[in-house]
Amino acid sequence: MSRCSPVEALLVLSDGSVFEGEAIGASPPGEVTTGEVVFNTVLTGYQEVITDPSYAGQIITFTYPHIGNYGVNDEDNESRRPFCGGVVVRDLARHHSNWRADGDLGSMLIAQGVAGIAGIDTRRLTRHLRDEGAMPGAFGTADQATLTAAAAVAATTDGKDMVADVTCEQAYTVASTGGDRRIVAYDLGIKGTILKHLSALGEITVVPASTTAADVLAMGPDGVFLSNGPGDPEPLVDVRAAVRDLLGEVPLFGICLGHQVLAGALGGETFKLPFGHHGGNHPVRNLVTGSVEITSQNHNYCVADGSIPAVDLTHVNLNDQTVEGISCQSFPAFSVQYHPEAGPGPHDSRYLFEDFEHLMASHPVGVR
Repeated sequence: MSRCSPVEALLVLSDGSVFEGEAIGASPPGEVTTGEVVFNTVLTGYQEVITDPSYAGQIITFTYPHIGNYGVNDEDNESRRPFCGGVVVRDLARHHSNWRADGDLGSMLIAQGVAGIAGIDTRRLTRHLRDEGAMPGAFGTADQATLTAAAAVAATTDGKDMVADVTCEQAYTVASTGGDRRIVAYDLGIKGTILKHLSALGEITVVPASTTAADVLAMGPDGVFLSNGPGDPEPLVDVRAAVRDLLGEVPLFGICLGHQVLAGALGGETFKLPFGHHGGNHPVRNLVTGSVEITSQNHNYCVADGSIPAVDLTHVNLNDQTVEGISCQSFPAFSVQYHPEAGPGPHDSRYLFEDFEHLMASHPVGVR
């Protein structure tokens, strides 16, 4: 169900904070939407953010004030549908203008069943989340008492297997656009732009998160990719076990949640950041070259520095010194916490896909 015109709505956080706005997008059941409220600082790419499966269970606050001004199009979707809990914006553009647009963001939200709230003082909200940390919330056109009660019991992503909600149901193939490698990609919530970059290296078989290491190796891959995805890495016991069995058998490359899973398979620990890294301008130092990369990021959890034996720390976040990349000393495997595909966003880190190609070339798997 959708609404014909915006009506007054409220956003209530679990600590009781209240923000006034207007309802946009689809009408949720009971006129209440709940989720973990986070903020994203990108200036462009709202469609890619909304359709990124890594936001499952979360309500996305956009800090940039004008959202929707260049419209939407089918090419920029990162997944088959949005998995986020909802969106919060300061101003939803009434008119869009861009030669690539074939629709407007408001209509897309309605068509995809995503609820939203506009007119929010996102500066105040962002400062509050930055000071107090990401927290559950509820928004909608229901009365304040109903929203307050819903926010108080709204769930976070802690301890939940969010990957099971976003992974593909069965394996599928993405054709090569240039290379001759055979790559198996674990779909933990994989983004379409990642597949575009990987396809330049060869044919990709995308498999569900539940796929065993034996089944992967039976496909005869040159390399295995561990994708981004939503939520807490701790519950992903089976995925870590599969990765542990793949170590030393085939070259591995992980991004975001895939980075955390690889770290966990190596014995590493993870922890939750206060309000996460969500944006397109995070500075990361490459400790191998000494250069600084501007990166796109989207994660709430982070690998604990010093918790993994027998790895080299390759990248560090210059804002808070958190771990951004590791390379295994004993196995052909590496990973980064940020998004080198960055669609749209900075291109500084796209060399990592070339590094994956070099890793596969230097560690051939068997003789075919």
